[in-house]
Amino acid sequence: MTELRQRVAREPDAPPEDKELESEAKVDGETASDSESRVDAASLPPSADDTPEVLNRALSNLSSRWKNWWVRGILTLAMIAFFFIIIYLGPMVLMMIVMCVQIKCFHEIITIGYNVYHSYDLPWFRTLSWYFLLCVNYFFYGETVTDYFFTLVQREEPLRILSKYHRFISFTLYLTGFCMFVLSLVKKHYRLQFYMFGWTHVTLLIVVTQSHLVIHNLFEGMIWFIVPISCVICNDIMAYMFGFFFGRTPLIKLSPKKTWEGFIGGCFATVVFGLLLSYVMSGYRCFVCPVEYNNDTNSFTVDCEPSDLFRLQEYNIPGVIQSVIGWKTVRMYPFQIHSIALSTFASLIGPFGGFFASGFKRAFKIKDFANTIPGHGGIMDRFDCQYLMATFVNVYIASFIRGPNPSKLVQQFLTLRPDQQLHIFNTLKSHLIDKGMLTAAPEDE
Repeated sequence: MTELRQRVAREPDAPPEDKELESEAKVDGETASDSESRVDAASLPPSADDTPEVLNRALSNLSSRWKNWWVRGILTLAMIAFFFIIIYLGPMVLMMIVMCVQIKCFHEIITIGYNVYHSYDLPWFRTLSWYFLLCVNYFFYGETVTDYFFTLVQREEPLRILSKYHRFISFTLYLTGFCMFVLSLVKKHYRLQFYMFGWTHVTLLIVVTQSHLVIHNLFEGMIWFIVPISCVICNDIMAYMFGFFFGRTPLIKLSPKKTWEGFIGGCFATVVFGLLLSYVMSGYRCFVCPVEYNNDTNSFTVDCEPSDLFRLQEYNIPGVIQSVIGWKTVRMYPFQIHSIALSTFASLIGPFGGFFASGFKRAFKIKDFANTIPGHGGIMDRFDCQYLMATFVNVYIASFIRGPNPSKLVQQFLTLRPDQQLHIFNTLKSHLIDKGMLTAAPEDE
């Protein structure tokens, strides 16, 4: 913008379009620094004390530091109890909870943008934001339904048509929203409208895409859903505990209350917790078996023969450690080794999701994303690290765990034309005969 003004100043006879562009820029939002100062000055609602009155009365004699400690502790236990309840209710309820959390996180972030820019009266901003959320969810969940409910989709004619043209329908829906945005552009608000267009899409990338990965992890087995989430929760709790009692050295300026003592203590506690939790859960089929849809009962099933990943094996202990603990071998599940990678990421890299959220909140001078949970802020305040963790787990499974899925291959095979199926059958038969796994019939020789 500065370069434009200098060029206009040097060229008094500048073309009319340059002068129009300059005047439009002035109306649209001054300079970048002016716009930033206006955003900083925006009157965002301050965080109110939303602590339940019962707790306020019971903890009235405590200092604010210890009062906050007790409030956070009590509500953390309540949230953990709720987490156990939804696990007990099964995978379908977990998916619904993930969906609700996603919508609430999206609402909290979009609301911040609306509170910052509401004075500009941007047309269709909230309507388009929710419309794009609907479009993206339709695309992702449509893909999931096609992958995991294939036989159900093929059985119902309307679902089969929607599945066949799913991506075209998804693109058409998005294109409609895109055209609506272009038609909503107002001359004096061009730049701010594009700000909010980008704001909405980045929010969709952070929230919707990664919540979709959470559901994909759940289909691999509930253990891939529960252990990573529990490791993040454990790291959050133990880092707070170590920091509260032993914290002396500041960790990062974005979060002044975070300390090195809490960071290191939380890391060691999380790795130990991950090993113990993985050992307990690996012994139960309901946790280790992939979540699959049973066409006969029209319900989800989690019954299977556990893979080698969840069978106890004996490992030799390095000589250096043998001299310390006196053991030569140890029996453990292979998944426990993977849990070390998961818990290490949760404790070393996961907190950077929280630091990112802290920087975002500082940019807009707010303490929390919302006041949904007393002492904890909004739902997004609790899930800022979880979304980063979900992406890592999905990438980890795809890179080191998951192999070809026979059931999906069979599903795709059954959708082919008869001549294509026969060609694949003959090719597979010849391959197995060459491998010596089948004996060639006399007529085939």
